[in-house]
Amino acid sequence: MYRNALIILLVVLLTSVKTQAQLLTTTNLPIIRIETHGQGIVSDTKITADMGIVYNGEGVRNALSDADNHYHGKIGIEIRGQSSQGFPMNSYNVELRDDNGFEIENSLLGMPAESDWVLYAPYTDKSLIHNFLAYTLSNEMGHWAAHCRYVEVMVNGDYKGIYVFMEKIKRSAGRLNLAHFEVTDTTGDQLTGGYIFSIDKQPNGWYSSHPVPNSIDGGTRQYSYVYPKLDSIHPTQKAYIKSVVDQFEDVAASQQFQDPVNGLRKYIDYPSFVDYHIIDEVSRNVDGYRLSTYFHKDKDSKNPLIFAGPVWDFDIAFHNADYCNGSLTTGWALDFNYDCPSYAAGAIPFFWYKLARQDTFYQNMLHCHWTSYRNNILSTAHLDHLIDSVSSLTAEARNRHFARWPILGIYVWPNPQPIPSTYEGEIVQLKQWLHDRIDWLDQHFPRTGKCWDENFTGTIMLSVYPNPIVSSASIHITSKMNQQAELAIFDAMGRKLLQRQLSLVVGENVVNDLHADAWPKGAIYFRLLNKNGERVVKTALK
Repeated sequence: MYRNALIILLVVLLTSVKTQAQLLTTTNLPIIRIETHGQGIVSDTKITADMGIVYNGEGVRNALSDADNHYHGKIGIEIRGQSSQGFPMNSYNVELRDDNGFEIENSLLGMPAESDWVLYAPYTDKSLIHNFLAYTLSNEMGHWAAHCRYVEVMVNGDYKGIYVFMEKIKRSAGRLNLAHFEVTDTTGDQLTGGYIFSIDKQPNGWYSSHPVPNSIDGGTRQYSYVYPKLDSIHPTQKAYIKSVVDQFEDVAASQQFQDPVNGLRKYIDYPSFVDYHIIDEVSRNVDGYRLSTYFHKDKDSKNPLIFAGPVWDFDIAFHNADYCNGSLTTGWALDFNYDCPSYAAGAIPFFWYKLARQDTFYQNMLHCHWTSYRNNILSTAHLDHLIDSVSSLTAEARNRHFARWPILGIYVWPNPQPIPSTYEGEIVQLKQWLHDRIDWLDQHFPRTGKCWDENFTGTIMLSVYPNPIVSSASIHITSKMNQQAELAIFDAMGRKLLQRQLSLVVGENVVNDLHADAWPKGAIYFRLLNKNGERVVKTALK
């Protein structure tokens, strides 16, 4: 029965291609056209093709008959993904190139200039929103995550539907703004950063020396090099980043993990780990903590700590996995190893359990961040607004998309039952699931806890994210009490860029609407002054 249904679906998809391509004449979304000149797009090897983008500006319609007025040039393109490569709608890696085949950088659809981009195909995610939602929430928490633009795509004259054109995780000034270093940088401060590494299916780095909890083979997790890449990282650099992670894991496994000086606070940035944890749990990401899980470390002179993130790959999160309890509104994504025992190669590393279940400093911060976010970015009203914004934006193009891919009401791995028969039903189901999930987390995240380091003697602490600043900034303020304070921001010449009165509540406070595009390059000073004269100043670079 399943085989017959699959054959029927494929026949419908194949016979509708020409008809649906003719439906796209004008759209409110940008149009991306790719021409491969008779070559097939494959995985693991980029072919050379041409790409054009039609984009007439915000709020202006775009026509298939328009010239490529936003971008036109050579690209390298390949199929991306692992499980998703089996879907008829493929995602792609895109690299901008000049006529000689060399990488070039370009600002596309309002995002900072870069050469590497992703065309993500939201095939199994029929709401079209999961990645956008997770990345937007992480950005609103003050961390860099991929920015997204909804587009419609044509490949060799074939209408491919709605795609999400988005940034790829990469070290660069407009993305993860870490220190750049060369393969020859093998000593001193230059050796110490910046690195990006990950935990994923394909190991190319090193193995942890600490076993994974409740795995069926008692093995350990593997790490992968992301930046520098495996083919351009020096053996000394390999040894260095492995030694940093080994020290972190050894301390996490020791009895002194909570020591305020020599414990985990010496090795990791707690706020980034806490926020990563929150997004994985809000989405109940069945791949959370264990696959497509990224970390980064800058050079010591900028920041010696390991940061969790950026967040990545949420297509089967948010009630979109019919295995390992992935569709439930209850329970912890963190309990994957116990809900679904597996080989260590795909399980959650031990340190996440140590932080969440035993580290009271981490638990306190988790309580404070959760309580703060529930008043703004994780309010159900805000979550509904983000979902509604995408639903409204894609309303016209969805008719073409689901005509090209008639999968509404049809099982696509790993959709849980029941499967809504309409897009509107998908949105209603997603909202209700999120509301119920948030309610459960309200009851089960830590309910109490101090929101500051026990050794801190003041009443306010201030952190700026990201640092260096790109186009926006967020300020995290921890307050020991309800109080009034004045926030002022200055450039290196002492010119005031912003002044604002804040009503701080006890615990975590977030100011996340600071648009820094017009701020000058160089040092930016953030000053917080309360009514009792307590003064805190932080410096960030732009």
